[in-house]
Amino acid sequence: MTEPLSLITALFLGLFGSSHCLVMCGGIAAALGSRTQQAPLSGLILFNLGRITSYSLAGLAVASLGLWLQDLHQSLMFGLRTLAGVLLVLMGLYIARWATWLTRIEQIGQILWKRLQPATVTLMGNHSAGARFRLGLLWGFLPCGLIYSTLSWVAANGQPVQGALTMMAFGLGTLPALFAAQLASTSLSQWLNGTATRNVAGLLLISYGIWTLIALWLP
Repeated sequence: MTEPLSLITALFLGLFGSSHCLVMCGGIAAALGSRTQQAPLSGLILFNLGRITSYSLAGLAVASLGLWLQDLHQSLMFGLRTLAGVLLVLMGLYIARWATWLTRIEQIGQILWKRLQPATVTLMGNHSAGARFRLGLLWGFLPCGLIYSTLSWVAANGQPVQGALTMMAFGLGTLPALFAAQLASTSLSQWLNGTATRNVAGLLLISYGIWTLIALWLP
């Protein structure tokens, strides 16, 4: 059964972590937006649909792995949930910009990304609907500490369907900022990057991470 709190938390992770998404994906978002006459709004939507599809498939995969670890030995899941709680705290610290340790996790995905990146260069010059969707699929594998941390939290739940839906909610949360970049809108980006907004979001995530750690020891 899908937990509404998990979906809402994932949505907010994507929304308030999207300042990092703008660093990682803002360049291609702006590039696609600047070609609106050649690549209509539907192309931008397809790109993001592909990206969110990759997130959802990754959520399904890691949650299935978490379920397998749970069946293999309960202590493995305890360790995974501990890691998820710690990473939630790190996400809160990152979003509030109090610490940036989370970005070091991005080095994990560099090996895979180096193999995929040449294909993205080829697809950038293709304005067809299929190319835009495939470009989004590949861009979903861009090394991102925020995504990896969210995936570890999803894996700790050990529920494949919920894992896919949670990562879909995360991807939907990133849409406002990326569409703002694609359509050259600054008001939303300024609000998301505001100090008060980031601090409140960071504190909420840190609190949720601490609660996740405390819950491991409750009967």
